[in-house]
Amino acid sequence: MSVALVTGGSRGIGRAIVEELVHSGYSVAITCVQQSAAAETLAADLSGNGARVLAYQADVRDFARAQEVVESIQQELGKIDLLVNNAGVRRDRALHNMDPAEWQEVIDTNLTRPFNYCRAVVNDMIRRGGVIINIGSVSGTTGIAGQTNYSASKAGMIGFTRALSREVSRFGIRVNAIAPGVIETDMTSSMDDAARKKLVGQIPAGRAGTPREIARMVVYLAGPDAEYITGQVFTVDGGLS
Repeated sequence: MSVALVTGGSRGIGRAIVEELVHSGYSVAITCVQQSAAAETLAADLSGNGARVLAYQADVRDFARAQEVVESIQQELGKIDLLVNNAGVRRDRALHNMDPAEWQEVIDTNLTRPFNYCRAVVNDMIRRGGVIINIGSVSGTTGIAGQTNYSASKAGMIGFTRALSREVSRFGIRVNAIAPGVIETDMTSSMDDAARKKLVGQIPAGRAGTPREIARMVVYLAGPDAEYITGQVFTVDGGLS
C-alpha cells in the first residue's frame, strides 16, 4: 500500500485530501499544530479496510520535528511515496499596517514548511522515486491586496516547486503545485452574505470551489496518468485569475 504524508490535514482542503487519498488506497499520515483532536478523530474514522491513518502534532516550522515525524512514519507505515505540503496560515493586513511578526509567521509557515518536509523526505525519494505536491494559492500567481505576506509566501512556493523539480526529476521524483482560488472552507463560510456575494461575483464559474475538487487534483497528480508532469502549477479557481 502506498504511503502519503499530508501536512495540515485535519480540516478544509487538507481533510478532503486525506479522505480522497484513503479512498484511493493510501495509508496516510497527517500533521497538525492546533487541531490535534480533529486529526485524531479523522485518523480513527478513516482507518480500516487495510488503510492506516496516523496523526502527528507538529509545528511545520520546526525542522527537527519534521525529521522526527518522517522517521516515525517510515517506521509505522513504511516509506513515503507522496508528500502533500498543505499546511498554511494567513494574516491579512495592508502592508503599511502589517506587524513584522505577521509577516514572519506567514513566511515561516507557508514557505519554510515545504522546505522542512521536502528536505526530510527527499533523500529517501532519490533512491526510490516519489511525488511531491505543494498547495499554493492564486494569491501567489496574481497577487492580492492586503496579502503581501501571503502572496509572497505562495509565490515563493511556486519558485521552490519549479526549482526542486529540476533538481530531482532525474531521480524519478515529480514535483508540482496546485493554486486554489476561492474554496468553501471555514474562511468563506464565516463571511457575511454581502462580502461573500461580492467575492463569488468575481468568479466566472459563478461559485466557490470545494475542497474535494482540490483533493481530486492531488489524486490525479499523484497517480500514473500524471507520470510525465512535473514542475507545473495547476490553477483551480473557476476562472478567477
